[in-house]
Amino acid sequence: MNFEYSEEQQQLADSVRKYLAQSYGFEQRKAIIQSPRGDSEQVWKTFAEMGLTALALPEADGGFGGGAVDLMPVMEACGEALVVEPLLDQVVAGRLLARAGSEAQRAALLPRLIDGSKRFALAYLEPGRRYELAPQATKAEKSGTGWVLSGQKCVVIGATVADTLIVTADAGGASLFVVDARAKGVHLNPCRTVDGQRAADIRFEGVALGADALLGAAGGAQPLIDEAIDFGIALQCADAIGAMGFANDTTLEYLKTRKQFGAPIGSFQALQHRMVEMVIHTEQARSMAILAASKVDGAASAAERQRAVSAAKVKIADAARIVSQEAVQLHGGMGMTEELKVSHTFRRLTTIAQRFGDADHHLERYASLD
Repeated sequence: MNFEYSEEQQQLADSVRKYLAQSYGFEQRKAIIQSPRGDSEQVWKTFAEMGLTALALPEADGGFGGGAVDLMPVMEACGEALVVEPLLDQVVAGRLLARAGSEAQRAALLPRLIDGSKRFALAYLEPGRRYELAPQATKAEKSGTGWVLSGQKCVVIGATVADTLIVTADAGGASLFVVDARAKGVHLNPCRTVDGQRAADIRFEGVALGADALLGAAGGAQPLIDEAIDFGIALQCADAIGAMGFANDTTLEYLKTRKQFGAPIGSFQALQHRMVEMVIHTEQARSMAILAASKVDGAASAAERQRAVSAAKVKIADAARIVSQEAVQLHGGMGMTEELKVSHTFRRLTTIAQRFGDADHHLERYASLD
C-alpha cells in the first residue's frame, strides 16, 4: 500500500500549514480561545477560501469530490497547530447533507456551507448513552405536514457558533433533521472542552419543523449516521497524528537544548529510548490512520470499514496516551504549564482518545464484527 500523499494533496497541506504558521501561532490561538466566540471568523473565512469546506463534497454540489485520504494531510496540519475551529464537524455535517438531502435541500444549504457563510453542527450524542449513535432520547413526532422535535443532545462541538444544527432523532427509527439553531424551543447550555473547543448541551422543547426539515426518509438514516461518524473518526485520527508529530518534534528539541550535569539531557540513553518509543508509536498510529481513511473511502462493506476504523481508533488512543504523557514528563514540571504548547497538545490528545468512542468502546465494536 502506498502511504505517500499525492502531489496535489501535499501542496494543499503545505498551503494550510504555511497559513497556520503565519496566522495561527500559539499566542494567536490562545487569544482566539479566550475570545467571547472561542473561534475566529477570519480563520474560518480563509478555510472556506482555500476550499477546505468543499473538499469532501460531491462535484455535482459544488465540491471537489475528495475523500478522507484527501483531507488527511489537512487535518494533520490542523492537529499540529491545535486548531479549535470545528472544521472536522463541519465536514461531517456536510457529508450527511450531501448524502441524505434532496436536490432542493442540497441546493439551498451546501453552497452556504461551502463559502463559509453558514455554519453547521452535528448533534448526535445523548446524555447517559455514552457513544451510542442510535437516537432514543430525542424524538420527532408528526404534526400536520411537519414535525415536532423534543429531547436532548450533549457535547455538540461548534454549536455555539452554528447557524444550523443537523440533529439525529427517533422518528420511527433513526432520522436526520435540519434545525435552525435559533429556533423557538432550542436551548443551548454552552461549555468548553478540555482542549479549548466550544461546545454546548442542547435541549429541544417542542421545536416546530417544516416538512422540508427531514433529510432523507424517516427511520432510515442509521447507516448514513454510522458512515459519517466513521468518516469523522478517520479525520480525527489524522488530527491526532499532527498533534503527536508536534509533541515529538518539540520534545526532541527540548532534549537537545536542556542541559543537566553539563550535557544535553538528550545524550542520556534512557531518555533517548523513551524518545524513540514516542516516534515508533506515532508512526504505527500513522499507518493505521491511513488504512482507516482508505477504508472509509473504499471499503467493500460496512463491516470492513468499521473494523478498520475501530482498529485505528484503538491504536490512536493508545499512542495518544503514551506520546502525550511522555512529552509532558520529558519536559519536566514545566510541561504542564499554560505557557508551553506541549501542555495544550496533551489536552488535545487526551480529548481525541475519548471522542467518538474510547479504546474500550472500539475494542468491543471490533470484536463484535468477527
